[in-house]
Amino acid sequence: MLRNLPQFLLILGFSMSCSSPGSRDTAKTAGGTSTPTGARLFVGYNCLDCHGADGSGAMGPSFQDGRWHFGGSPGEVFESIYQGRPDGMPAWGGRISNDQIWMLTAYVRSLSSKDLSTENFTGKTVERTGH
Repeated sequence: MLRNLPQFLLILGFSMSCSSPGSRDTAKTAGGTSTPTGARLFVGYNCLDCHGADGSGAMGPSFQDGRWHFGGSPGEVFESIYQGRPDGMPAWGGRISNDQIWMLTAYVRSLSSKDLSTENFTGKTVERTGH
């Protein structure tokens, strides 16, 4: 049982840092420098190879359409970058600092213009119906 204690403490610490409201606000309030720095990190860590230079998508999903596969809140985006996602998104946690992940989070979220999930291709809003 004690073998898994360090891993448990690491997971517990990570989940607590992600659920802390102060941590989520870091992406927005880091002296106004988080978005430009996040943009440089986006290029530097080759995020654009999968997500496109302007976040419009390529092999990876677009950030511009407001359709977040794993949630678009700051904490959820942080978690996607930190832990990675199945079928392609690498885990960056432990490879880069949490501050850099928050800066990437701020930048990626700034690319989302609006939620298009209820718009058809003509741009008109359509009503969702259940099955």
